[in-house]
Amino acid sequence: MSTETLVKSYKIFKKKYGEKYSGLFQELVENGQSPKTLFIACSDSRVVPNLITYTKPGDLFISRNIGNFVPPFDEESEASATPAAIEYAVSVLNIDNIIVCGHTDCGACKSLHKEIPEDDIEMTNIRKWLKFGDSAKEQAIAFVGNKDPKTLYSATEKFNVIEQIKNLLTYPAVKRKVADGSIFIQGWYYHLHNGELEYFDPIEHRFLPITDSLRSSHHTETNEPVDIEELMESNQ
Repeated sequence: MSTETLVKSYKIFKKKYGEKYSGLFQELVENGQSPKTLFIACSDSRVVPNLITYTKPGDLFISRNIGNFVPPFDEESEASATPAAIEYAVSVLNIDNIIVCGHTDCGACKSLHKEIPEDDIEMTNIRKWLKFGDSAKEQAIAFVGNKDPKTLYSATEKFNVIEQIKNLLTYPAVKRKVADGSIFIQGWYYHLHNGELEYFDPIEHRFLPITDSLRSSHHTETNEPVDIEELMESNQ
């Protein structure tokens, strides 16, 4: 999409939504943002968090990166956008929910199974970033083997969501708030071809249709503390 097309699209946005949401925009400026959900998604252009969740400006605090990875907490590491977004959402915005959303046909998960030459300087940061998906790759291979690429990639995408939730629990504030029931974490898996959405059930240790989560949302409704880490380990 060219810059010219984007500018034309902006004009349509201004005309169609400028007046409709003018009050909301002003309110968000005057009162500041107070989203309840941190949505960690892939940078893939086909994954649009506000479209998928049918939410308005101010509803989601969104962090996007290649592969929807969550680097484990590390006091000694250099500054990174995703860890900073997590800390800001949890400790400053005091969000109630965190969603890690993976998706089908994920280029990052496919790349985990391909070799990137060490001397390819143009892929330096991609090669380093993909290390945060190594555990998902290894578990997928152990679970389904590597004879069928399609099955392997799908398994990698799902294990990746689970592994990134585990990484979230290495952040002190996240771990503390999950333990006391003030934050609820979910892993989602979005199907690009039809818009279907699944969530990871840590008790059954499998992905189920997102609509099923409404019937099992007692953890959220009662604010009952849930040891996600223990549930995952007991189901491996």
